[in-house]
Amino acid sequence: MSDHAVLHVKGRVLVGPDEVRDELWVVGGRITYERPAGARDVRTVAGWVLPGLVDAHCHVGLDQHGPVPDEVSEKQALADRDAGTLLVRDAGSPSDTRWIDDRADLPKIIRAGRHIARTRRYIRNYAHEIEPEDLVAYVAREARRGDGWVKLVGDWIDRGTGDLGACWPRDAVEAAITEAHRLGARVTAHCFAEDSLRDLVEAGIDCVEHATGLTEDTIPLFASRGVAIVPTLVNIATFPGLADGGDAKFPRWSAHMRRLHERRYDTVRAAYDAGIPVYVGTDAGGTLPHGLVADEVAELVTAGIPRVEALSATTWGARRWLGRPGLDEGAPADLVVYEGDPRADVRVLGAPRLVVLNGRPVG
Repeated sequence: MSDHAVLHVKGRVLVGPDEVRDELWVVGGRITYERPAGARDVRTVAGWVLPGLVDAHCHVGLDQHGPVPDEVSEKQALADRDAGTLLVRDAGSPSDTRWIDDRADLPKIIRAGRHIARTRRYIRNYAHEIEPEDLVAYVAREARRGDGWVKLVGDWIDRGTGDLGACWPRDAVEAAITEAHRLGARVTAHCFAEDSLRDLVEAGIDCVEHATGLTEDTIPLFASRGVAIVPTLVNIATFPGLADGGDAKFPRWSAHMRRLHERRYDTVRAAYDAGIPVYVGTDAGGTLPHGLVADEVAELVTAGIPRVEALSATTWGARRWLGRPGLDEGAPADLVVYEGDPRADVRVLGAPRLVVLNGRPVG
């Protein structure tokens, strides 16, 4: 498709959960709902149209060992793109992936900089590993390097107790989150367990990743403060295997991980029912492959979130939360076309008919 070609998409254009149009055009890489006059080179495709999907917890430039070469980062980004993920919130990466911004054929990335963790309290080679007195300085550094987000590691296994434990004192996270907000960045945190959640939310955090430790005590607090969660259920599915590997050395941790896994669907549904914003994230790039966004949407539905709301968590709602346009007049044409109605069956997301990025069919 040439730069002067016009793409005509007709069928059912899902502009929003309650707004459906019959067709749109892509002209000069942007969306319009006005028929272009005198267009000659027109390609027409039919189907059900969604904004490019969002993976709000993804790691481009990272694998289970740490940073990866650019050619591996490229393969990761292509796997996401071909699955229909055209907007990624990169929730921590030690690699410099800014070169991806110059590639019109790769997903758009909103970076949270590099993870910030307590010394020896996270996966090796992933994070800045520091002590609480340095937290404000490192948060300021990553706020300046990122795209409006900073990522903390809120809890991890404490070898002294043999179980999950909070990583930061309350005063340290309060000061760090205040500094991030002063610099215009939002803050999110990896949290599996219960202990760190109240301090983080009361300190002003904007989002929590995984959030398996939510309870009836902390769910109302999240809801009242408007703190979002990204459950990453396709990652939580790995907890039993992790627990099996830790039984001999850390039996308390293993038992805890199994409990968090067993109640995962109830936790997510209770959070949704309480009004906590829930968004789709896969945690791809550590041990998980990229391109799992359809699987995560299906997991949210299994947890009891209504289909249209699960779709919104990777489309309309997620883009609004991240400050990026959807299928708006004049917006960059980042969209995915499907053969069936994803509102009726979210499994449709697993088989895109056409992926359009920056106005050009890709993949």
